[in-house]
Amino acid sequence: MTIAFITHPACRLHQMGDAHPDSPARLAAIEDEIIATGLEFALRRHDAPAASREQLARVHDPAYVERVFALAPEQDLVWLDQDTAMNPHTLNAALHAAGAVVQAVDLVLENDERCAFCSVRPPGHHAERANTMGFCFFNNIAVGAAHALDRYRLQRIAVLDFDVHHGNGTEDIFRDDPRVLFCSSFQHPCFPYPDAGVSGEHTVKTPLDPGTGSQTFRNRISDDWFDRLATFGPELVFISAGFDAHWQDDIADLNLGEQDFGWITGKIREIADTHAGGRIISVLEGGYALPALPRSVAAHLNALLD
Repeated sequence: MTIAFITHPACRLHQMGDAHPDSPARLAAIEDEIIATGLEFALRRHDAPAASREQLARVHDPAYVERVFALAPEQDLVWLDQDTAMNPHTLNAALHAAGAVVQAVDLVLENDERCAFCSVRPPGHHAERANTMGFCFFNNIAVGAAHALDRYRLQRIAVLDFDVHHGNGTEDIFRDDPRVLFCSSFQHPCFPYPDAGVSGEHTVKTPLDPGTGSQTFRNRISDDWFDRLATFGPELVFISAGFDAHWQDDIADLNLGEQDFGWITGKIREIADTHAGGRIISVLEGGYALPALPRSVAAHLNALLD
């Protein structure tokens, strides 16, 4: 088995300042780890295309899409909110990040690949239908999920988000769509400060106290997610793969290790094997501590391979 590994050089050119946690060094560190661990031989590399306006407009207000295009600077930085800025390369990077997930859907659903990992930035899961937020411009995973719903007429998609922050953008976009089950674990209280534990008909929220470690995390995920997923029976599984719940990542206060990301990925793979023909599309979200991020990604990829 191999994994489609989708990225694009433009994703390394997006820069929001030397002190910003979402640094191009994140992707470089992942590449180094892939080579050092021999994972390179289990990956099939693909250059991500740019998402089209039509693909973005499936999940974003068209006026919002046009606003992001219009704000793209020719030089310097333009801040869209207190955390999220564009440099002259950002728009291109964001388009390729979203386009990577569209390509992953095509590869997986047309049986070229069983699993795909999109090593892209900027991340996407905080981008709402009409708002940037939390380093995110376009909701990459939502763009890909909408492509699967529209082009391939799928009726049951699961989006599983284990980033340390709640995927508020993904919830905003799919909250009322019965074809999408969205499960999100996150530190609470923590940005973006969602209602804790208020799960909806199509949303499962798993808030975790600061300091939560491995066993509590595993117990809570097992209690909250797996029965709902088994009942739902997804035809395709997406993962918002954020690794900032690692104990070395100081952007928040959870105490997970790379073995926990391997564990949850293995459990997700079992669900996908049972219900979705093993079809998984994973998309990089957070994870800002180096070298914790590349080790965590390696554990994630190895679990997908197993």
